[in-house]
Amino acid sequence: QVQLVESGGGLVQPGGSLRLSCAASGFTFSSYAMNWYRQAPGKERELVAQISGAGGVTSYADSVKGRFTISRDNGQSTVYLQMNNLKPDDTAVYYCAVKRSGVVYWGQGTQVTVSS
Repeated sequence: QVQLVESGGGLVQPGGSLRLSCAASGFTFSSYAMNWYRQAPGKERELVAQISGAGGVTSYADSVKGRFTISRDNGQSTVYLQMNNLKPDDTAVYYCAVKRSGVVYWGQGTQVTVSS
């Protein structure tokens, strides 16, 4: 079955960096676009970044453009989210997700807190 396991979250000061990882299993990883979402307290879940199966096409939410970079290692079935110049508004639970056969699968999420 599809499994997505995120890691790398934590507490960081404004201006700092974190790298999130999402290890995937249970499907042909390289065949699917992968996504990072986030959900802040009291807010709806929002799409942060997306990467195509081969990794050649990426897209970002306006709020993170120029600060976040999504990448993937198909040999390791892992997708990453490099987050630089973090702001308090980036505080949220971050989830990776994949849509397969019309079903969206989610990881358990990893908490990112940006605070001084």
